[in-house]
Amino acid sequence: MNTKHKLEAGKVWLVGAGPGDPELLTLKAARLIAAADALVYDHLVGDGIADLARPDVRRIYAGKEASKHTLPQDEINRLLVDLAREGLSVVRLKGGDPFIFGRGGEELETLVEAGIPFEVVPGVTAAAGCGAYSGFPLTHREHAQAVTFVTGHLKDGSVNLDWPALARPCHTVVFYMGLGAAGEICRQMIAHGLPASTPAAVVRNGTQPDQKTLLATLGTLPEAIASSEIKPPALIVVGSVVSLHAKLSWFEKA
Repeated sequence: MNTKHKLEAGKVWLVGAGPGDPELLTLKAARLIAAADALVYDHLVGDGIADLARPDVRRIYAGKEASKHTLPQDEINRLLVDLAREGLSVVRLKGGDPFIFGRGGEELETLVEAGIPFEVVPGVTAAAGCGAYSGFPLTHREHAQAVTFVTGHLKDGSVNLDWPALARPCHTVVFYMGLGAAGEICRQMIAHGLPASTPAAVVRNGTQPDQKTLLATLGTLPEAIASSEIKPPALIVVGSVVSLHAKLSWFEKA
């Protein structure tokens, strides 16, 4: 990789870092990380990815964990503007895909208002990575003709979702940031028509060496989470595709 390739000064690249495994980075993402003057990165950026940057890069951690934000979102937005106005090439590195529950749109709106040029580099979103590495094909002709990605934690802290639309047969639903609301998610999905026996799972640290897949049903998932003491970052997957784990799982067996 040519780390001497210069990037345009005063510009921001919003880059998806993928779900954790550094080898799931796109070639473009790896090239930009290696050439940037400044790297603003999140908590969910996998180990080893930020290490692709130059030794002299300006590193700024802007991680956001449950109820613990190193920098508020407004400050991150302003930081990107300030770094670009210093004449730096800035890579804003986000776990997964920056436009799927990554607040990427909010950050770009601030750049537009400030007149800062930018580009967006998509990444493998966590649902796709966790599904692939856990043996859950998110769609399957015999199991799911649709897949929905939904946040399990709204901006106001509620879990007020369109439950009738989510609780449909032949459908896979992936809840991002839903671990703390797992009890309510399961109650609502059952209350709106899905059997308590519907397969459900939690995948923690998907695509990483310590990935853990917890299998259950809608009726048993909250208790299983409590018993396992599983912690974020994790996704909840609901649907009959979860039942294929025993047959299709390859990563954790390896």
